[in-house]
Amino acid sequence: MKEFTEEELAQYNGKNGNPVYVVYKGKVYDLSASFLWKDGTHQVLHRAGVDLTEALEQAPHGGDVLEKFPVVGVLHGVGMSDIPSKP
Repeated sequence: MKEFTEEELAQYNGKNGNPVYVVYKGKVYDLSASFLWKDGTHQVLHRAGVDLTEALEQAPHGGDVLEKFPVVGVLHGVGMSDIPSKP
């Protein structure tokens, strides 16, 4: 599985035709297929290419909404044992 640095992840911001990637609890999700992430932003509050773990803790929905999207990697520095598996 690909391991992304924060600098690499920032390139996947949904701008100029780039894919839309976000991190939640160490996993990198590809949200490119979601119309809710058009141009790399969601609800004007969130942007792609970053770790959204803390932001999702405050969101009206949980991280479970990401489970329908493909996991394309992990964030560098987060060990695989730190990443929760699906129940």
